[in-house]
Amino acid sequence: MTPSVNDEELARTTPLDQFDVSRPELYLREGLHPYFKRLRDEDPVHYCKQSAYGPYWSVTRFEDCVAIDTNHKVFSSDASVGSFVLDDATLNPVVENGLFLPNFLGMDPPRHDIHRKVVSPAVAPENLERIEPLIRQRSQKVLDSLSIGETFNWVERVSIELTTMMLATLLDFNFEERRNLTRWSDVVTASPGDGVIESWEQREKELRQCEATFQKMFAERKAAPPKSDLISMMAHSPEMADITPEEFLGTVVLLIVGGNDTTRNSMSGSAMAAHLYPAEFEKVRSNQALIPSAVSETIRWQTPIAHMRRTALCDYEFRGKQIRKGDKVVMWYLSANRDERVIANPMAFIADRKNPRHHMSFGFGIHRCVGNRLAEMQVRVLWEEFFKRFSKIEVVGEVTRIPSCLIHGYTSIPVRLSK
Repeated sequence: MTPSVNDEELARTTPLDQFDVSRPELYLREGLHPYFKRLRDEDPVHYCKQSAYGPYWSVTRFEDCVAIDTNHKVFSSDASVGSFVLDDATLNPVVENGLFLPNFLGMDPPRHDIHRKVVSPAVAPENLERIEPLIRQRSQKVLDSLSIGETFNWVERVSIELTTMMLATLLDFNFEERRNLTRWSDVVTASPGDGVIESWEQREKELRQCEATFQKMFAERKAAPPKSDLISMMAHSPEMADITPEEFLGTVVLLIVGGNDTTRNSMSGSAMAAHLYPAEFEKVRSNQALIPSAVSETIRWQTPIAHMRRTALCDYEFRGKQIRKGDKVVMWYLSANRDERVIANPMAFIADRKNPRHHMSFGFGIHRCVGNRLAEMQVRVLWEEFFKRFSKIEVVGEVTRIPSCLIHGYTSIPVRLSK
């Protein structure tokens, strides 16, 4: 299927029982929205009988996603019964004794609450206030390195650079080797042939390198006095004393992906929004009190994590559909954030939207993203500093998106800046 495919036509004419909104090519060409709209309108709890990930239920309306996300007694995140993403390949399907990466996102209460509590102080309000000057200094440096009229890849020069520096700080990771964090984040969510890895064996090898690096850091932090970085917090936490090597790596991987992919693609999405909605961008530039609102709207409009998945713990009727024990149930946040029943004119970017933080991009309930305030702060500071230097951002070439139904983002956005 080529980028010239008419998804509006296909979404209208394809029988609903043939819908599979997990297909990576839909995300590569950003053709998924017509399919989600039809599902919201005609079959909001939809069963896909066959996909690359096996059969699954799609939940596509906002309020229904909230209902699933807050009912962990029926719809489980626990790794012992499934996964919190549609793709079950956190267990390497080819290499014997492949990596299994459990973490607190893949746990139900009470264990989830205990593990989450260990890392949450790193993003507490007082800590965010302490690190904001550092975020601002780095944003200034990155933006000062950009030239007026120069064409460059915003994803590489701005989004990746800023998020990776922040992640290295939170982990107290070797700053000169910080791009390893970006690489490992990409590898975790990759599949063979998607342009990131060539084989499951390669994925295994690279993640073992990640494991060895962080196990060494963990041992060093445990032997040293406690500090405020995430690895030291884990090493000195009594609640984590019984953590297995697999759980440790799984938690590290979650922190890397959560701190990297989400903020990175929100920063990239804001550049796309500024290009596609120049009048809204100018509205914010003229009234910078709107920046926090525009940041929340960016995160909704982009929705950097397209879905989360649960596993049914019992037979359960939901919205008239009979879900069976063991079924995969996917909450499509990307669709919920476009639900006309809850969000007015949802396809548009509206900088001064009323109640802009009412979205599903961070999830809902006990699994709501622990670093959501940090993500908002990083994007806010970026645009506060951007407006001091530039008046306009234009996309001047072909945008390349990630072929993934999980990470909704970009690998390349060629842009040009104006003074």
